[in-house]
Amino acid sequence: MVGDQVCKMKSEEMEETEIALDGSVDLKGRPVSREKTGGLKACSFIVGYEFCERLAFGGIWANLVIYLTTKLHEGTVSASRNVTNWTGTMWIMPILGAYIADSHWGRYWTFIVFSAVYVVGMALLTLAVSLPSLRPHACTPNEGCDSASNLQAAIFYSGLYLLAVGAGGTKSNISTFGADQFDDFNPKEKSQKNSFFNWWMFTIFLGTLFGKTFLIYIEDRISWGVSYGIITAALVLSFILFLFGTPLYRHKMRAGSPLQRMGRVVVRVVHNWKLQASSDRSQLFEVDAAEYASKGRYPIAHTQTRVLRCLDKAAIKTAEDATNSKVSTVTEVEETKLMIRLLPVWLATIIPSTMETLVGTLFVKQAATLDRHLGNSRSFEIPAASTSAFLTLSMLITTVVYDRILVPVFRRFTGNPKGITSLQRLGAGMVIQIIVMGIAIAAEVKRLDVIRDHGIQNNSKAIVPRSIYTLIPQFALMGTADALLDIGKIEFFYDQAPESMQSLGTSLYTSSLGVGSFVGSFLLTIVSNITGRRGHQAWILNNLNASRLDYYYAFLAVLNVLNFIFFSFVSYCYRYKRETTEAFGKEAEKAIETVTLS
Repeated sequence: MVGDQVCKMKSEEMEETEIALDGSVDLKGRPVSREKTGGLKACSFIVGYEFCERLAFGGIWANLVIYLTTKLHEGTVSASRNVTNWTGTMWIMPILGAYIADSHWGRYWTFIVFSAVYVVGMALLTLAVSLPSLRPHACTPNEGCDSASNLQAAIFYSGLYLLAVGAGGTKSNISTFGADQFDDFNPKEKSQKNSFFNWWMFTIFLGTLFGKTFLIYIEDRISWGVSYGIITAALVLSFILFLFGTPLYRHKMRAGSPLQRMGRVVVRVVHNWKLQASSDRSQLFEVDAAEYASKGRYPIAHTQTRVLRCLDKAAIKTAEDATNSKVSTVTEVEETKLMIRLLPVWLATIIPSTMETLVGTLFVKQAATLDRHLGNSRSFEIPAASTSAFLTLSMLITTVVYDRILVPVFRRFTGNPKGITSLQRLGAGMVIQIIVMGIAIAAEVKRLDVIRDHGIQNNSKAIVPRSIYTLIPQFALMGTADALLDIGKIEFFYDQAPESMQSLGTSLYTSSLGVGSFVGSFLLTIVSNITGRRGHQAWILNNLNASRLDYYYAFLAVLNVLNFIFFSFVSYCYRYKRETTEAFGKEAEKAIETVTLS
């Protein structure tokens, strides 16, 4: 009776102070007020930074292949390969950033340090495009085109790859840090979190759209230096605004290196390999829920599936174990299972990520060969790279329509708060990508027909008398596919990763884009080399008017179909993880309250 009264008093005290129940703390490690911190207030500062970062990325990436070919005088294949390699590095580096955040600095300080590196890289890149001495002379009819010197190339690419390093600590942590501002134990905030990733990606798409239109127009019509200078100033301003929001931020306490914990599980499995895996949870080692709560973490319930059941051996305590520190807990075993189960899905997202690289390389080079005048006016010409703005605009529209119209409709039939599952969303995006490749093949076949009709196959600088608007369908539908895929991936890997490994989970999203970019670079190089052997004409040449991009697109379409079959099998076999509140119910919540009040 007395105990019930004490619990009631503590519950009333919790309601008065409104402490976040998810273990969030401030920078000094103190419990935070749910009313005064986090939520949409904190996210406004975080989203502001991301808008400027995507403004920078859109303004650089979309037009980079044009700069490399027209200013640094690189060939089409070489420039496309360099763009995809840089993009791949930018998206693969977040694995390092996630490791540092989870193991050492936390998400906030990791973001601060790496965003400073990002600004330095942007400043160096601005100098490289602004100073005439840091780029080769313009091409002349008599002397041709000079290649960039080793020093010029070194400075330019140093700036680019400093951006990639900076992105390593920002991309893996900024979205996760934003999601951390919502308390899963509060119904209102949990509902807001369900829409967070949709609106997060909407901000990304909006920033990218401005970069692909406003900034690219400045690059083509005024100066590359002016455009990059605007980007640098915007990044500095957004960094300062992010710092202003510091008192509002919630932080999750670090749980140590996730890779180290996973490695310890594997070592223990090898050590106990001859033992029989027990299906009885009471026979496996685990600590009290209150101990997890004191560290801002939650236990994970034991799963009794045949797949990866052998990992349960890591939680068996033998007579040889003198201390519990040598034995992995059930939670550590389940964390490892969850991360391993994500890998097949991650593998299935690589080819779709490869398709996304086409927009900034071959699609843009295609656009550069077409008539880009606006309507009947011959005074205004759309920059080739700005055609990718149709993709970004499509992504914006798709995100809004999906979140505001489709999700409520789907929710009525499925009962899922998100409308459909993340994997179903990914599958829809993959199907649309297959359709996109079919449209791209048809558009390229028609472009080549017009080229042959006018006899301009051998003129690499000839403008094909065909409107650039004929490429809008492939750009727009690719935007719809990307919106479904990108939001689906970041939502899936964040939600399905263990709570203490969500930075690492988010890095799976970025790394899929990175590996996809490297695969795109590899395929482009291999296909170009193989098809150009034994005197045959390669499918992809510096002269796009003599190339056979339709063959290359058909090859990619076949890869997409095969990948979708693989994804369908993986999705059918995948089982979603149970949320903490579902797994432990009141037990976990009571442990959080007890530790917080103490």
